[in-house]
Amino acid sequence: MAAETIDRATPAVARTGACNTYWLEGGRIYGDNTDVEGVASAVRALLGRDPAGARVLLLGAGGSARAALAAMVDAGASQIVIANRTPDRARSLADAFSGDPTAVAVSTVEGLDAEAFDLAINATSLGLRPADPLPLPVDRGPTFGAALDLVYSAASTPWIRALQTHGVPAADGLEMLLFQGAASFERGWGAPAPLEAMRASLARPGARVR
Repeated sequence: MAAETIDRATPAVARTGACNTYWLEGGRIYGDNTDVEGVASAVRALLGRDPAGARVLLLGAGGSARAALAAMVDAGASQIVIANRTPDRARSLADAFSGDPTAVAVSTVEGLDAEAFDLAINATSLGLRPADPLPLPVDRGPTFGAALDLVYSAASTPWIRALQTHGVPAADGLEMLLFQGAASFERGWGAPAPLEAMRASLARPGARVR
């Protein structure tokens, strides 16, 4: 595993077991998982505030979900409920964060019909293909005040478009991509990232690829 080859890892690497950014400092190789910071910054941009105290619904239990869970735990969310099509994977992810003060619970989407959340995060792959079903229906099931889809596409994702039609503040994963890239830039160059130039580059036709 690449994370095992670095000399010093950030807490984000330790939490997620993944490393996507490397840099040299004082003759040592440092590593970070900037997806965690990317999710946190994208959520703050969406909500207009820190998600401290928020109740969060997290869809998925893979690598992206682990980064999102770490971001929300670090931000002080009051509770994070993980829903995944394979309950054992959701339980395994929740168990990995069992020592954190944030309450992390496991459920199925079907068991959340009457639940209300401040934020829903889609960390599944649903939305990558045109024929994919929506991660969550927009006219039934759990309710939430805002939604972040870590999937992104040139015209946003079907789930995000449907939510916006229903008046729910929602954003796709482009902001997460922007902020994690900015964090990687700053780790490597030791200087503030040119955020607006990066945003403009992502907005160019053909730039939004996964």
